[in-house]
Amino acid sequence: ALQLRRDLARWNAARDGVSVCKLSGAVGTYSNIDPRVEEYVGDSLGLVPVPATQVINRDRHAEFLWACASLGTTAEMIAVELRHLQRTEVNEVREGFAKGQKGSSAMPHKRNPISAETLSGLARVVRGNLQAGLSNVALWHERDISHSSVERVILPDSFIALDHMLRRATRIVSGMVVYPARMKQNLERSRGVV
Repeated sequence: ALQLRRDLARWNAARDGVSVCKLSGAVGTYSNIDPRVEEYVGDSLGLVPVPATQVINRDRHAEFLWACASLGTTAEMIAVELRHLQRTEVNEVREGFAKGQKGSSAMPHKRNPISAETLSGLARVVRGNLQAGLSNVALWHERDISHSSVERVILPDSFIALDHMLRRATRIVSGMVVYPARMKQNLERSRGVV
């Protein structure tokens, strides 16, 4: 009963967003390791051992992927606004443009918001990975490798895509060109309503 209470306390702590570990063996029986080793390693690393059979529940992975998708969507929100503000008829803000950089492949003089467009596309990929992560939450008999085969792709891809997106978004915002006079013109088109 004491062990059951201890396991329940650990499980509740793990559900509250605490980082977790599992060293209880392939099927969670501690057949090849003493439970004290798991507890010692967890304490040393600041992790809470969780009761698990073969695998840790995948809702943690889905929650992480949701955070990635949410952050990626925020970067996309900034990118979409920039894309709108860069349109010829608005022309209030533009992405930075390096010397010698080419614009459109069809019209080299044109300056397309290429980086912002990339952010919009990659945000879709990261949100798609969330869908796969949510589908992985339901495990067959707590041991189905159809889940880990998906995670080997979506987890590193989400990390890499999000890292690239955040770097690119930072570069866009820090290098964008702002046209205050054009902003004022656009505001004055409403003849004082705004």
